[in-house]
Amino acid sequence: MLPSIEENNRLTLGEGDTPLVKSRQLGPSLGLENLYFKLELVNPSGSYKDRFAACAVSDLLQRGIKFCLASSSGNTGSALAAYCAAANIKCYLVIVDGVPIGKLQQMQVYGAETIMVKDFGKNASVTEEVFSALNATADQHGTGVQISAYRYSPLGMAGVQTIAYEIAEELPYMGGYVFSPAGGGGLTLSITKGFQIWKEHNPNFRMPKVHCVQPIGNNSIAGPLRNGLSEAEAVSQSTTLISGLQVPNVIDGDEVIAACRTSGGTGYTVTDELIYESQHDMAAREGIFCEPAGAVGFAGLLTALKNKEINIKDNIVCLVTGHGSKDPGTAAKIAEKSVDQYFENSADTIQYIKTQIQNNNKANFK
Repeated sequence: MLPSIEENNRLTLGEGDTPLVKSRQLGPSLGLENLYFKLELVNPSGSYKDRFAACAVSDLLQRGIKFCLASSSGNTGSALAAYCAAANIKCYLVIVDGVPIGKLQQMQVYGAETIMVKDFGKNASVTEEVFSALNATADQHGTGVQISAYRYSPLGMAGVQTIAYEIAEELPYMGGYVFSPAGGGGLTLSITKGFQIWKEHNPNFRMPKVHCVQPIGNNSIAGPLRNGLSEAEAVSQSTTLISGLQVPNVIDGDEVIAACRTSGGTGYTVTDELIYESQHDMAAREGIFCEPAGAVGFAGLLTALKNKEINIKDNIVCLVTGHGSKDPGTAAKIAEKSVDQYFENSADTIQYIKTQIQNNNKANFK
């Protein structure tokens, strides 16, 4: 099901086969019997983009291309930088204005050259101008720009489709719903394509409804999808603070609308505040520490429940796309303080712990 790559050019760092974990706390508290989280944060560089990079860089190796030219809001750049390091290919990354320091440092540690452009990834006209210039440069050298979107790199995106294959393997009679975060829409489109391909090979598989979830400040796809439109709408200025989902341009948006609608899915827009709350709840109640973009799917589910658009007995999968360490600024806001308590000696420490345990036991008994 993957692109044809000669075996000696198949580059891997161990991506894929990520856990599909059933919710122990949040699902039951919401009355959901079958809520699952697909933990893409355990991939080698900490996001689902490693699946993209594995295919994209393997193709560069096969074609004998000695450099990788890419643009990124963070995770694509981190993944490509890692896989280019393993392939001994020079990696040039044009990154969005304001990328989180965790993602930027990760790219640099892997040895990539990072170039930031003012308002790139925020302003639609600036972003389109950068894309056009990069494409022209890549054409001159007989290669392409590695952007995690079907419009630019369909071969790399074929690697992302494996997420759907893995979900289908674990839930062979799937049905239900999948909640996918979206910026430019590539991930959501890859999920629907993957399920469609899987069903062609496995006729008894039931297609889930694939829902597209976006922050309100970058509502290019989800709103038009819900409102019955057939085309995505560019956002003149992206205002969301959710890193990775600041994509004001229509990239794969039109295809996402068609694919989600065919699956029976719709669009959900969520506030940044709900995303941050969802990130905190997933960490504190499920042990899943994701970056804010990784909590967008769950925030979409909460909105769907509020709208009474969910059958609580059906399978529900929320895609958790990246690790929380990629955005240390957000994690610091959640943590708020360096430590909860500070004592001068061990005796006071032990007495405090005993008191807390006693109080906790009493609360549980009640």
